[in-house]
Amino acid sequence: MIKAVTDKKKMQMADIARLAGVSTATVSRALNGSPLINEETRQRIQELAKSLSYTINQGAQNLRRGGNRTIGVVIPYNATNRQSISDPFFLAMLGSLADALTERQYDLLLSRVDSEHLDNIAALYDSGRVGGIIMIGQWGHHDQLNELARRRLPFVAWGAQLPQQLYCSVGSDNFNGGKMATEHLLGTGRKRLAFMGDRLLPEPEKRYAGYEEALRKFGVSADQTVYIPSSFEPLDGQRALREHLDQQGLNFDAIVAASDLLAISAIGVLRERGYEVPKDVCVVGYDDVEPAAHSFPPVTTVRQPLDLAGVQLVDCLVRVMAGEQPESQTLPTTLVVRESTQAI
Repeated sequence: MIKAVTDKKKMQMADIARLAGVSTATVSRALNGSPLINEETRQRIQELAKSLSYTINQGAQNLRRGGNRTIGVVIPYNATNRQSISDPFFLAMLGSLADALTERQYDLLLSRVDSEHLDNIAALYDSGRVGGIIMIGQWGHHDQLNELARRRLPFVAWGAQLPQQLYCSVGSDNFNGGKMATEHLLGTGRKRLAFMGDRLLPEPEKRYAGYEEALRKFGVSADQTVYIPSSFEPLDGQRALREHLDQQGLNFDAIVAASDLLAISAIGVLRERGYEVPKDVCVVGYDDVEPAAHSFPPVTTVRQPLDLAGVQLVDCLVRVMAGEQPESQTLPTTLVVRESTQAI
């Protein structure tokens, strides 16, 4: 059977995979000497390839040895809410990364991977297509990223610093950002502050912790009846707020939203229900993406320094690719006050 395959055409990697009973990605990793493959599997595949006179792409191997000037930028997607790559936050981050990579004379390869299977990003590196990877977000899969770090995949991630973290991350000061937003609203005299976002995700979880700290500082108890769980997807935010208003009514006078798009979505739903922003409800967002300044009313927000983020992510990745272990970095956040929290 093997002879028939080799007689008809040149042996392909897919043929090796079929004969070995593994995936094509596993064959690629094994033939490129990836540490992601255990020694027994690697030897078995290499011996099979040798017996069939299969030769790997030498160009890919040369790239692996230090000549690769392409960096993979991975934006995971969640199969449930399918947050769009056209989200202004992603576009702003891609622009920042593109500038930083161009400055360092690297090319950018954009990819999307299911957030439930982040280990699939290793195929980008094992195939020789990229020399390193930048992940935009941790997506609640800190354990998967730690496992990739154990296997020495050269990557860095945009996100929060988490306990027992083995990989390098660059992110904003989420705790202080949530605290500043909440303190600002309490300082305007608001008493019942809702939090809108998914606090099970690393970054919103730290923003929520800052929100709770500010409430404690002002002597206000956190109230679970004003927590509005929502993904970052705007339509999900609209649905969540409508359901909350249907069930609880307007039991808050301000919203701390985990992103600007959630803040803008909230303003739309409030206006739909006949409430005025900021007269009835003040709203603060997070990110300071461009649409926040052009919303109606313009949205007060916590600014993440995305221009600096690209530079720091690229610098850290270059160090990882060189075999170093750079420290994770937390970038400062600032409050940008606009009409969504100003008294009329």
